[in-house]
Amino acid sequence: MLTNLLRISTLVPSTYVQMTSVWILVWDAFISFTAHGLVSAIPVPQTSAAWSRAYSVKNMSSETITLTVSCLCKANVHSATIPKSSLPLQAHVCHCDTCRHISGSLYTSLAYWPAPRSTVDLSRYKSYNFSPPFDALFCPTCSAPVWGVFKDEKLPLLVATGALENIACDTEVVKWAPQGFVGDTIDGGASHWLKSINTSGPKLKSFKCSPRGDDAEELPADWPTQPHTSEEKQDTLLIRCKCQGVHFLLHHNDYDGVKNEDLTWNVNPTTRKIKAELCGCDSCRLQGGTDVCYWTYSDMQNISFLSDKGETGFPSDMDGLSALIDEHDPRVGSLKYYRSSPNVCRYFCGTCSATIFYANKKRPHLIDIAVGVLEAKDGARAEGMLWWPFERGIGSKEDANGGWREGVFGRIEKAAVEYGRTRDSSA
Repeated sequence: MLTNLLRISTLVPSTYVQMTSVWILVWDAFISFTAHGLVSAIPVPQTSAAWSRAYSVKNMSSETITLTVSCLCKANVHSATIPKSSLPLQAHVCHCDTCRHISGSLYTSLAYWPAPRSTVDLSRYKSYNFSPPFDALFCPTCSAPVWGVFKDEKLPLLVATGALENIACDTEVVKWAPQGFVGDTIDGGASHWLKSINTSGPKLKSFKCSPRGDDAEELPADWPTQPHTSEEKQDTLLIRCKCQGVHFLLHHNDYDGVKNEDLTWNVNPTTRKIKAELCGCDSCRLQGGTDVCYWTYSDMQNISFLSDKGETGFPSDMDGLSALIDEHDPRVGSLKYYRSSPNVCRYFCGTCSATIFYANKKRPHLIDIAVGVLEAKDGARAEGMLWWPFERGIGSKEDANGGWREGVFGRIEKAAVEYGRTRDSSA
């Protein structure tokens, strides 16, 4: 358990670079509050004034760069011009159960926004109280989680790294710190291929819980020490968001009597598990808030409401599901949708913003399910039901071409492919 009392000393920086010390202390506060719900007095003398001075134009070098963040529907767009020398932004990955269920991804990724909070208009966002002193702000139209904000307005904003524009830059834009709460995943989740995410420096360490504090427990580099595969099929997985306003069941289907050649592309002909993959498309990262998103694909007939007994009453296509939401059917709970194109609906929790489904009329009976909202006894990757063809790398990775994420995707993909190869050879 982290110490309950966070002490932040007075810092009056004259340059942007000196704010790194503030970031480290603020991140300690974030980890303490969000993971443990601790409420402590946080004295931050003159921090707001110091922040403004640190980012004033007169302190900028002649070489600057403009960073932009936005939600998927572009109702919210924000920019900050900063010295290039102040990059990279310091970021952190958290794999805890709560972060997975609030994002729909296998983790959350937040960086400290390099501009005073007073310069950002937050009025058009919807707020979800993540913990007593901390709120998550998301777009009420498209559900994109953009900001993490402390109740104490003297503390800086945290931005979802997936919301950052993929600008071309010859300087490292984001640098991630050690990974926290990997122990919650049971199977390591995505931590295996995030270890080499940074352009330079050592591989990211993984910690069972918080990466900071006297009781921080670093996990072995090969944790779990045995390659994690699940031979035992799971018949049912719960689909739920953080606030539990969305509750459905995903059922395993053996496709008895169906020949291998007649199976749809999302079903493994040997194991009859359904496919899961990494996605790097711009739309998914903007909606989910992480640079890479994680989806599995199921026939809609394999999903049911919690109230269903025996036969599913869940809709068989996108239009049917959207109609239930429009009709305020109580079985869909807090599920909402955003039509990101004429043929596509993206479904999310209207209370906590968790990404839940993606549906496309071009494949009307198949639906994408965000892996992060699945509850599986064998771990975050839910391999008792899901099949992960790591050799295929990141889908739609070309969306990152020409920008700073191109290198990030390259490193993640290389590590994911190697992880799959190593695991397969050890099986």
